[in-house]
Amino acid sequence: MKRMELREGTMLTLIAITFRICFRFGLFVLAFPLLAHASLPLSSNVPGGVAIIPLGSVSSGSETPQTWLGDQPVLVTSDHELWYAVVGLPLDMTPGLHELRVKIGGVTKTQGFEVNTKHYPEQHITLEDTSKVELSAEDEARADRELAVITELKHHWRVAQDTDLALIIPVKGRLAGRFGVHRFFNGEPRSPHAGLDVAVARGTPVKASAQGQVLAVDDYFFNGRTIFVDHGNGLITMYCHLERIDVKTGEAVSKGQRIGLSGKTGRATGPHLHWSVVLNGAMVDPELFIPAKHRRR
Repeated sequence: MKRMELREGTMLTLIAITFRICFRFGLFVLAFPLLAHASLPLSSNVPGGVAIIPLGSVSSGSETPQTWLGDQPVLVTSDHELWYAVVGLPLDMTPGLHELRVKIGGVTKTQGFEVNTKHYPEQHITLEDTSKVELSAEDEARADRELAVITELKHHWRVAQDTDLALIIPVKGRLAGRFGVHRFFNGEPRSPHAGLDVAVARGTPVKASAQGQVLAVDDYFFNGRTIFVDHGNGLITMYCHLERIDVKTGEAVSKGQRIGLSGKTGRATGPHLHWSVVLNGAMVDPELFIPAKHRRR
């Protein structure tokens, strides 16, 4: 019994010494990201995908690297003692060689990466309400104003100590519209589908995909009642066509918290949730952020 008590006392003393050393030299700040960051999303170097670019090893005393794609900051995270840039690739990105600007310490360099070609399928949708396809001058002006606001929201950047990259699907249901498909409304070509459509009954609770802060809520011409949640470091999720919004701008939300109810507001053929993921200003495939065991094909 005395020998066991001695071992326990020695262990507690070692733990206390370790805590004092870490506190004195600030090692907790450096080690925290290694413990807190979630798993990386699935790598997919195609337009609308996510490029995972290694930046080197995490070492004591080293600062978190800073990266940019053009002028837009890019999320950097650590995984298994390595730094990675997690780069959102816009749907209209030209395939070929691209460069990421990387700053580590006081040194700035460029790092090349390849973007491959991907052909997305077509989707033809018939809308009985033709006013959502052939816009009046007033509606077109409104849609243009809202597009400018949404574009600014997509490029929002908030520095966060940690960003949870393992997202959950906001609702459980049939995937009715996949990411990236080329859409035709009443035979007229429109922008590619920049999210996932989940078919659910009207009034189904919609949950936040990860912890974050409500960036904006509004009622848009095309998207209907919409919530933007900022998860930090350029990762933003968007929830559209809601029947009801249960959160306010600036409110902190937790992962899995109900933020609203599904509906069919805006341009929608039926009740469903349109869920988008934005990374460094680019709309990317949400399924890349869903852990493999929860991914549905």
